[in-house]
Amino acid sequence: MPEYELVFVVQPGLEEEPLTALVNKISQTISDLQGQVRQIEPWGKRRLAYPIKKYREGFYYLMLLELPASAVRSLDRTLRLTEDVIRHLIVRKDETTE
Repeated sequence: MPEYELVFVVQPGLEEEPLTALVNKISQTISDLQGQVRQIEPWGKRRLAYPIKKYREGFYYLMLLELPASAVRSLDRTLRLTEDVIRHLIVRKDETTE
């Protein structure tokens, strides 16, 4: 199964409990798509390079995951429809870089 890196930025106004629930929801979505989350790395609250949806800060997360190539589009759509995620990027890891 191909490996991917998912980086997403969450609204800065979320409390810790809803933030954890959102990360768990994204992990569950990946599992539902027959994928596996290998690692979740919270990068913390950081200033954005430019305002996104009138936000100047956001909580950054990095997820390393395995996902069937056919499921990437579904994950992308789910993240776009999640209101608390203000930006995301899914990148396939190249096997030659390791």
